[in-house]
Amino acid sequence: MKTLIVDDERLARKELMSLLEPHKKIDVVGEATDVDDAIEKINELNPDLIFLDIQMPGKSGFDLLESLDHVPRVIFTTAYDEFALKAFEVNALDYLLKPVQPERLEEAIAKLHVESDRNPSPTDAEKRSLGKDDQVFVKDGDKCWFVKLADVRLFESDGNYIKVYFGGNKPMIHKSLNALDERLDDRTFFRASRKHIINLGWVENIDTWFNGGLLVQLKGGEKIEVSRRQAARFKERMSL
Repeated sequence: MKTLIVDDERLARKELMSLLEPHKKIDVVGEATDVDDAIEKINELNPDLIFLDIQMPGKSGFDLLESLDHVPRVIFTTAYDEFALKAFEVNALDYLLKPVQPERLEEAIAKLHVESDRNPSPTDAEKRSLGKDDQVFVKDGDKCWFVKLADVRLFESDGNYIKVYFGGNKPMIHKSLNALDERLDDRTFFRASRKHIINLGWVENIDTWFNGGLLVQLKGGEKIEVSRRQAARFKERMSL
């Protein structure tokens, strides 16, 4: 598993590399000292896993994750306050408090192997589009989530932001719907209108609507109008 270590502290990077040596399935292919360096290395190396520090000069580990379309598997390595960690601890693969203890590292890697067996890493070609098995990082205020796209039922445009619907959550991200639409796999996601992209796997009911359009109800309860222009494509996609 190609692995990148992102940490501004040289000694922390070296210590982690030493701790990882006995784990033969972890192949450390690079180190990054800050967010900009990490973005460059991620684009160059396409790692499957990132060991990521949170507090770094300039930009944080959260800033890095927000800048990525496709988020590799992430294990946090941080001295971050335990209470702040509660914002994302149930969503991250794992987090390790510094100084990293060998037994906690083993637990994290064990979780990684279980998760990898369930969801093999996509190939470089598959990473070009975002499909249902990909995960994205969503941050809204103090709350953070790693969200599998299969669990996102709806993207809704709201000015310069997008509201992301998953579970009982509706956080906002700063991105245009057009830019997102270009990255999403059209086998899973459908541009229903100027304001909405829906996950086809979450469609529950379909009714005819005004002017030749359709009204789609999602399993989360949302009702989305499919424009007349898109209705024919939607019927073809859903084999109506």
